[in-house]
Amino acid sequence: MREIVLDTETTGLDPNAGDRIVEIACIELVNRMPTGNHYQVYVNPERDMPDGAFRIHGLSADFLSQHPIFADCVDGFLEFIEDSDFVIHNAEFDLKFLNSELKIAGLPTLESHGVTDTVRLARRKFPGAPANLDALCKKFGIDNSARTVHGALLDAELLAEVYLELMGGRQAGLGLGNEAKTETNESGPATRVNREPRSHHASDAETKAHATFVEGLKNPIWKS
Repeated sequence: MREIVLDTETTGLDPNAGDRIVEIACIELVNRMPTGNHYQVYVNPERDMPDGAFRIHGLSADFLSQHPIFADCVDGFLEFIEDSDFVIHNAEFDLKFLNSELKIAGLPTLESHGVTDTVRLARRKFPGAPANLDALCKKFGIDNSARTVHGALLDAELLAEVYLELMGGRQAGLGLGNEAKTETNESGPATRVNREPRSHHASDAETKAHATFVEGLKNPIWKS
C-alpha cells in the first residue's frame, strides 16, 4: 500500500486572493512506513512575500526567485505521487492550493486521489484535544525540536511519524505477521515426536473382576 505524506508552504491563506505555493514536499510510505524516498521543491510564486507568511516559513521572495515556477516543476511532482493516496494535515488547505496551481498550469486537478486528513483523524481519536502538529508530536513523544519555522519537508517527515501513531503505532505498520511467517518457514516444520499407541484393552484381572461384579447384580435388565 503506497501513500504520500504531503505538505506545502504558501504566501498566504487563499489562492483565490492571489496567494501561491512556495514549497512542496512529499514522503513516500509503503504499508504506512517511510521508505526513504521523498520529493521536495521550492517554487517561485512570481509575487512578493507577505511579512506574516515569511515569519511562518522564513522563505523570502529573493530566495524563491532563484527557483522554478510551478509549471516548470510540476512534472516531477506528478511523477512522484503517481496515483497514490495522500496523507495530509488539514487536507483542504493544501489541496485547495495544489488544485489552484494545477488549474493555472492547465492540468487536471487531484480529485481522483484518496485522502486521509490527519487533523480529522486526530480529532476523532482525541476529542477536545489540540490537533495541531506540534501538539500531536508532544502527545506521541516525537522530537520536533528542529521545527523552529515551518518547512514542508520537515513537517511531512513529522507527519509521517504522527500518522503511524494515529493508526496504532509502529507494530501496526511493521508487517510483523509476515516476518513471523518467514521465520517459521526458514526454521522448517516443527519436528513431530512419534509415540507408541497406548493400550486400551482390559487386562485378564480386570476382565475377571468385571464378570464377578456383573454376576453380583440383582435382576439386571438384560436378564429380564
